[in-house]
Amino acid sequence: MASAPGVNYLNEKSGLWSWLTTLDHKRIGILYMISVMIFFAIGGAFAMLIRYELFAPGSQLVDGATYNRYMTFHGAIMVFMVIIPGIPAFLGNFIMPIMLGAKDVAFPRVNLMSWYCLMIGATVAFISLFYNGVDTGWTFYTPYSITTKNGTTWMVVGAFIIGFSSILTGLNFIATVHKLRAPGMSFWRMPLFVWSLYSTAILQVLATPVLAITLVLLLMERLMLVGIFDPALGGDPVLFQHFFWFYSHPAVYIMILPAMGVVSELIATYSQKTIFGYKAIALSSVGIAAVSFFVWGHHMFVSGQSEVAGVVFSFITMLVGVPTAIKVFNWTATLYKGSVKFDAPLLYALGFLFLFTIGGVTGIILAVVGVDVHFHDTYFVVAHFHYVMVGGTLMAIMGGIFYWFPKMFGRLVHDGMARLSFVLIFAGFNVTFFPQFILGANGMPRRYFDYIPAYESLNKISSIGAWTIGIGFLVGLFVIIHGLLRGEKAGPNPWNSRTLEWQTPSPPPHENFITQPVVTAGPYEYR
Repeated sequence: MASAPGVNYLNEKSGLWSWLTTLDHKRIGILYMISVMIFFAIGGAFAMLIRYELFAPGSQLVDGATYNRYMTFHGAIMVFMVIIPGIPAFLGNFIMPIMLGAKDVAFPRVNLMSWYCLMIGATVAFISLFYNGVDTGWTFYTPYSITTKNGTTWMVVGAFIIGFSSILTGLNFIATVHKLRAPGMSFWRMPLFVWSLYSTAILQVLATPVLAITLVLLLMERLMLVGIFDPALGGDPVLFQHFFWFYSHPAVYIMILPAMGVVSELIATYSQKTIFGYKAIALSSVGIAAVSFFVWGHHMFVSGQSEVAGVVFSFITMLVGVPTAIKVFNWTATLYKGSVKFDAPLLYALGFLFLFTIGGVTGIILAVVGVDVHFHDTYFVVAHFHYVMVGGTLMAIMGGIFYWFPKMFGRLVHDGMARLSFVLIFAGFNVTFFPQFILGANGMPRRYFDYIPAYESLNKISSIGAWTIGIGFLVGLFVIIHGLLRGEKAGPNPWNSRTLEWQTPSPPPHENFITQPVVTAGPYEYR
């Protein structure tokens, strides 16, 4: 049904039921936004409890078993319910069809189903809290996850259902990119955010079923004792690690590729300059997606795999740095001599560049077999992972929210408060995780709720930094709420951007465009 000019997706219908049954990709994107923010608050609360417990040696708040449950829920919520769906399902759902000049995604009902899969899966996972929680860690390593008597079955079933959300989103995005581009929009005229989501969708469709099969096998092991992973039944626990990481390392790029797409948009817009090396950045997204399927073994250097396999996985892991470096160098070249405006979204993009680069360099360090043997399962790995995933993805999510907020809600956020949020998050993040590189190099193991007194001072610093991050995100939440209630009205294109979503009213009408756009140039034709 065509919408009248001026009738936007926010005002078309009111009432909770109209939102819960909507087929509008923009409303589904907002539903994802609300869900991810709630999950982030819960996962962040567990992180604060973890850092409180680690503030000093000995038991501060809970015993070791409870700490393991806190750690498991923090990891599982942040990975499966926040970082993986964060940008594709939220920003991708809202922005990508408009960027393509489409009225909606290819399969609107499947799109809504993907959100319900996330919500149902999360609900099932949280039921495990009533069965003494889950203490396996978010990786569910066997054989412990097979034999432990708690809510692991509920958590695994929840993760299995959430996987369908990721698969359905990926299928929808692939079909949308291939079939619903506006007239004149060739692949080489697609915005880089679309390229990143397209590459991510391929990973979602090809890699997530591997996790689903692995979780089914784990459930069969727990419930029917079939003997796949349990050595007591003739199984091989290392086989679980191969299956799990074959999915979970591509999952790293399901998390980070969309963030790279956001950064491409922010840097092009706030430098007001044609992005340097457009094709190289676009193809590097596809390259990262392809290589990511061949590096899972670097998680298993100490698992007993052969020396030859270790060397091969080490080399391929380092190879991932090539397409990643292409992006970083091209973003830097785009900023050079650009008309740079340091609004809050660009600050988050620059924060991404700094934090992700540290995460990437330390990833190359961990790819060296001899070094990894020393750093394996220490806080060095914790710091590396958070610099890449949290420092990278969450920086991009915050920058993307503030950048596209005028398009989503027709209002501007308070830039000064948004900058304050960035300063607190960026400073707190480095204070939290950089000391953990030192702790890991000195041998502090991860996943322990206690430690020797020699590690106390750096753990105190790390905990103070974590609480600073929490304050920064609370400021960011205030910025969002203030923008919704009192933000200055925004025009169609407050940033003078060239991509299609800025060529339609803010907020967009129900079918995104009053008249069908026709693309005659690339997405970054500034100067």
